[in-house]
Amino acid sequence: MIPEETITHIARLLLAAFLGGLIGFERDVHGRPAGLRTNLLVSMGSAIFVILSEYISLSGPPIGEGMVSTNDPARIAAQVVTGIGFLGAGAIIKEGLTIRGLTTAACLWIVAGIGMAAGAGYYSVAIAATFISLASLIGLSYFEKFYPKDSYRKLTITTTSDADVSKIIDTVKNKYLKIILFNFERNYDTGTTTLRLDLRLFHRGITDKLSHNIVKSLEETKIPIKCIKWDR
Repeated sequence: MIPEETITHIARLLLAAFLGGLIGFERDVHGRPAGLRTNLLVSMGSAIFVILSEYISLSGPPIGEGMVSTNDPARIAAQVVTGIGFLGAGAIIKEGLTIRGLTTAACLWIVAGIGMAAGAGYYSVAIAATFISLASLIGLSYFEKFYPKDSYRKLTITTTSDADVSKIIDTVKNKYLKIILFNFERNYDTGTTTLRLDLRLFHRGITDKLSHNIVKSLEETKIPIKCIKWDR
């Protein structure tokens, strides 16, 4: 016969795994590195640490009257917060001017909290946090399409050494775009000039669609373009 306490703890672990898996599934659908399995394990692992904290706090020697127990059940659980910080940092990737993985790192943070809540027996808190998180991840991704926001890109243009650089700059400029850094390199051996522009775009929808408009505008000016590169 399985003790009732053991059944309760198993139920907490299963709930933590299920709720963490829901958020991990959403991340997996969007192709993020920390997906279903990662979030499920983080949530269940956090629940394990909370359950262990309870066991350890209750397994110490009995204390006399007027004495204070040194077995703090929050001590192990508190280290989960630090550990998840390192795990979340590993999910953050810097690509040029863009930083990716912040949402994934935040998901690891929240599933750790969900797992801790489930492990501590606060089922309603764990379930509520899961559905609020899912509503934020799914619902807000659609809401973000309806308002403009800043994004950053790099534009590299290679042309002939006799091309009018100021004309290229004027062509690239538009109401959705601001040049925040500009430099160019002129190679006299190859007879080419390379312009490198760091851009800040304020745009609604898919930002990289602007790249097609910029390329088309440069082609219409008949500037002798040799190469165009658009990076995040």
